[in-house]
Amino acid sequence: MTRKEIAMENFHKGYNCSQSVVLAFSDLLGVDESFLLKMSSSFGGGLGRLREVCGSVSGMAIVLGILYGYDDPSSKDEKADHYKRIQEAAHKFEEKNGSIICRELLNLSVKHDVPNPEERTAGYYKKRPCAELVGDSAEILEEYIKNHPIKNLHD
Repeated sequence: MTRKEIAMENFHKGYNCSQSVVLAFSDLLGVDESFLLKMSSSFGGGLGRLREVCGSVSGMAIVLGILYGYDDPSSKDEKADHYKRIQEAAHKFEEKNGSIICRELLNLSVKHDVPNPEERTAGYYKKRPCAELVGDSAEILEEYIKNHPIKNLHD
C-alpha cells in the first residue's frame, strides 16, 4: 500500500486531513503515534475549521519539519532552506489543486466555520474532495523524501 493510499484510508477512518497525512509517515518520524495525532489535531478544517491553509498541507509541513527542520534560531541558511522546502511542497499542492486554502478547495463562502465537525457519512465523503487532497499531500511528501535522503533523524 502506498503512503497516498494509507493517508486516504486514514481520512476515511475519521482522522482529520492533517492527522491523515502525518500518520501515513509515522514510521519515519520516530515519535509516538498518539503524540503525532495530538500534535496534528489542531490543523483539521484549515486550522480548527477556520478554513485557512488546508490541513493536509499543514500535515506536510509537520512531517517536513520533523524530518528536515532546523532547531538553531541563529542559522539563517537552515531556516531559509527549510522555508524553501515548505514552499516547494505547498506550490506543488497548489499547482495540482488550484489553492492551498481549505475554503477555496471546498468551494465554501464561509471564512470561519463553526467548530463542530460534520458527521462522516457517505454523503459527506461524496461532496468533499478531502480524501483526494490528503492523498495528493502524501504523494508530494513521498516524492520529496525519495529525492532527499533523510539525515540522522535521532541525533
